[in-house]
Amino acid sequence: MPDVTKTVPEAAAEDAAVAAAGGALPEPSKPEKTRSLWGDAWQDLRRSWIFLVSAALILLLLTITFFPGWFTGANPTSGDLAKHFLQKPKLGNFFSADWLGYDQQGRSVYARVIYGARASIAVGFGTTVAVTVVGGLVGMIAGYFGGIVDSILSRLTDVFFGIPFLLGTMVFLTSFQNRTTWVVIGALSFFGWTQIARVMRGAVITTKQADYVHAAKALGASTPRIMFRHILPNTLAPVIVVATISLGIYISAEATLSYLGLGLNGVSWGNDISDGGNQIRVAQWIMLYPSIMLIVTVLAFIMLGEAVRNALDPKMR
Repeated sequence: MPDVTKTVPEAAAEDAAVAAAGGALPEPSKPEKTRSLWGDAWQDLRRSWIFLVSAALILLLLTITFFPGWFTGANPTSGDLAKHFLQKPKLGNFFSADWLGYDQQGRSVYARVIYGARASIAVGFGTTVAVTVVGGLVGMIAGYFGGIVDSILSRLTDVFFGIPFLLGTMVFLTSFQNRTTWVVIGALSFFGWTQIARVMRGAVITTKQADYVHAAKALGASTPRIMFRHILPNTLAPVIVVATISLGIYISAEATLSYLGLGLNGVSWGNDISDGGNQIRVAQWIMLYPSIMLIVTVLAFIMLGEAVRNALDPKMR
């Protein structure tokens, strides 16, 4: 037990004597560094098997999306009708063109499953980014300014929220003959930003009452600086959770629209599921494998969103 009765000069002299004798001075204890919310969340995510499994699946899907040629050399849009008409899968020939069989037009089902990931995931990510930006800005402006601005933007959000999501998107897409990826992203984003706006508005209303926001106002900080420098970083957590879960929902919505004939004009899991429905009695594999890929993809993003929500929400710990 250290002697607390020693004066400062006596303690200094004792330390000097210890150092002269070749002894080691005790190192002053360093205060532990406090982790931020994101640091705590990352520590929780690294220990979550749900996050690890979903992240591995998403990484594989992104690799398939950007580098489909690594997984198949077959052309997904051309086929030999006379040679491969409804040819059954040869499950022993792993990753070959005939591994998952052929459809009614002689096209490789495996190649279409691989290249179909590009369209579905591109629509999912593009829509998520668009609705996060639009809904985040609307919710931030409404929550920060309040008053008449909040009333107008809230009523506008209620109007769009009252329109059925898929029905509104279907009506929107019927006016386009060439439904490209950007057209589908625009249609889904036009009716899908309301949930993000509500979440952001509630988070901003809570955050703008914090002491550091009042201090920034007292120091003369401009409104854009307060909103984007002080409020936005502290309101991103719930928005990221909702956006991550919604990404899987948008992928599912794109497949639903393609199944109904109102989605992408090209290779898509929804189009393949629709084509396979007409041959389900004689060639179930045409519909089966795109459906499995769609289910795995949507489930992976929903699992990732749940893991992020559990890590960022202290109430879930």
